[in-house]
Amino acid sequence: MAKKMRGLLVRLWFTAQMAGHGVLANPLRSALTILGVAIGVASVVSLMGIGEGARQAVVSQFRSMGTNVIVVKVQDPKVEFAPEDAAQLVERVEGLEMATPVVHTKGLMRWRRARGNADIIGVNYEFPEIRDHALMAGHFFTKWHVKQRSPVAVLGYNIGVGLLGGRNPVGQTFAINGRTYRIVGVLSEKGEGNAEGIDNKILVPYTTAQSIAEKKTVEEIWGKAGSPQEADLAVVQLGRIFRRQLGLDQKAPTPAAPGEQEGEPGMPTAEGKPGMPAPSGPDKNELPVLSTSEDVITITNLNQLVDEANTANRVMTLLLGGIAAVSLLVGGLGIMNIMLVAVTERTSEIGVRRALGAKQSDLLVQFLLEALYLSAVGSIAGVAAGIWGINLFAQYGFETAISFQSIEIATGVALGAGLLFGVYPAVSASAVPPVEALRR
Repeated sequence: MAKKMRGLLVRLWFTAQMAGHGVLANPLRSALTILGVAIGVASVVSLMGIGEGARQAVVSQFRSMGTNVIVVKVQDPKVEFAPEDAAQLVERVEGLEMATPVVHTKGLMRWRRARGNADIIGVNYEFPEIRDHALMAGHFFTKWHVKQRSPVAVLGYNIGVGLLGGRNPVGQTFAINGRTYRIVGVLSEKGEGNAEGIDNKILVPYTTAQSIAEKKTVEEIWGKAGSPQEADLAVVQLGRIFRRQLGLDQKAPTPAAPGEQEGEPGMPTAEGKPGMPAPSGPDKNELPVLSTSEDVITITNLNQLVDEANTANRVMTLLLGGIAAVSLLVGGLGIMNIMLVAVTERTSEIGVRRALGAKQSDLLVQFLLEALYLSAVGSIAGVAAGIWGINLFAQYGFETAISFQSIEIATGVALGAGLLFGVYPAVSASAVPPVEALRR
């Protein structure tokens, strides 16, 4: 048994050497075949790397806004929220752990001799927990600051770093619309384009932001659920609440008329009067966005946005890889053509080998190994070229990422194509009768 195995290994080693000689005997032809495979592999690796980079960038932007976050936003200024609605939603919606009213406004910021318009966000003291945003320096403003409309501010990372050239600005003061504000904290960096550009914004208590904007209502409420499942449930319940509030749910009792006290006190109606009945429970068929001719209020689960963006970009990446894989097919056909030419040119060599005792299986393995050598070298060169292409695109500002999955797929397809398209020439070579081969 050992002698038989040793003889098999010797035959395989000799066959592998013959395959190597066959590839090196025609260097130009082999190089062109390798080039075809390399171009296919490089196309798949580079294009899928660009797609994967875009996917990661989009998903990162959504995740930077926090996990299990629910955004309730009015699309019609006639139906804006009262600040107290945020606390009432936490009490009424199962799974909603905290919420903050949100005011977006702008103000003229003056820092020493510099002036400029600043984007301002008004929130409550629960913002860091809701949006999963840590502080780099100082602390966030407190519940007392919100209640007293205190002129305090927490700066976005870029603003905080830029004021004193990287030194800690906590305790310094600046002015917004002529009113002096004290800096109590600086948010940690989220990165360019992430978290809705929070690095370039100023956070103040929403009560203070209302004074800047000269309004008593808020246009958004941000909530935080305890888990993804609770976030999904909270979206359904919020949809029912606001449908009933606005009279869009035909199955629900209508809000009480002014002067009546039907239902339990709670969220205000569209007219701002109390008396909206509480929801009877979640309905899985409810849509997360209120549907009218134009959406009055939108309720968005950011977890769902992350999943949708992830799925959409994965599909795009696969499409790019599929388009590039066509060149791999062309490379495989090139291998088959070259091997068929080799069989025709080396008929006499095949006859001599058969006459000297080579078996049909030896010839089959030899030509399969030649195809495998060509595709393997082409794969290595293609992976190197693909990684170089990814780095080149990154230098020009594209979001890229080296996808090891694309490397595995491209290499596997290239090797598989080499073997697949090498089968027919190998079978043709091994099937040539020795006498016929020697005669040629």
